[in-house]
Amino acid sequence: MGVLDGILGQLGGLFGGGAQQKNLVNSVLEMLNSSEAGGLAGIVKGFESGGLSKLVQSWVSTGKNLPATVQQIEQGFGVEKIKGLAQNLGLSPDVVKTKLAEVLPKLIDRLTPDGVVPKT
Repeated sequence: MGVLDGILGQLGGLFGGGAQQKNLVNSVLEMLNSSEAGGLAGIVKGFESGGLSKLVQSWVSTGKNLPATVQQIEQGFGVEKIKGLAQNLGLSPDVVKTKLAEVLPKLIDRLTPDGVVPKT
């Protein structure tokens, strides 16, 4: 089982399973792998630029993850990215922000097991 399969398995219960969960996680993984979005480093930088360095670094580090609020998710991603994700998934922006607040800390934590954002 690969790292991404393990992540999907661990996040399995967050959305009650099904297509909604898979589609959101896959969309976030695409963003994390996208050179256009700057990949994982770009997302981390977005949170840092939004004044959320302590928050995002808790997800990257090997220590405890701080929880994210929907406001922090919007601040770190930006309104337009949230709207784009929502439109692509057929969900409301509020639902996307809520689910990202649940998923993103765990996802970034799992993608940075050594406490360092990989260079791309």
